Amino acid sequence: MPTGLGYAHCMSFQSLPFAPREIRATEKVLQAIYDAAKIGLKGDSLALAAGLLPTEYRRLCQLDPIAQMAEQKGRADGEAEAATQLHLAAKSGDTKASLAILTHVHGWVAKQQVQVDIKQQISITAALQEAESRVLAGRLGQDVRAPLTIEGEHATADL
Repeated sequence: MPTGLGYAHCMSFQSLPFAPREIRATEKVLQAIYDAAKIGLKGDSLALAAGLLPTEYRRLCQLDPIAQMAEQKGRADGEAEAATQLHLAAKSGDTKASLAILTHVHGWVAKQQVQVDIKQQISITAALQEAESRVLAGRLGQDVRAPLTIEGEHATADL
């Protein structure tokens, strides 16, 4: 510890200057929000790509609705650009692009056919004979069980 300096002096802190950032919807900020939204960024990623902290972006959207409009316009333009590219690809013969448009835009689902071909005839006479033989076999080979008795409100049986 240096001589001549008290302990209190060694433990003092210097104050750090703090100036809150002024957030305004300038043309530069709005363009950055638009560009980030156009490429599909959302939420905190959009804010950070636009050069804002997430809390600053949310506050800016609350204070100035034009910031939210810049995001919506960026999303709409990005979607329109992608849709245009997809339609151009479909028009030029890309079947995957055509199928993507049908399924995702128009809700089209390919028909699925399942064909089951069973060629088996059932003979009623044979079925009756088989049932009769099972009944007879059951009577002859069946264990003799105690009859069902009813006691009070409950039925019991010895199995």
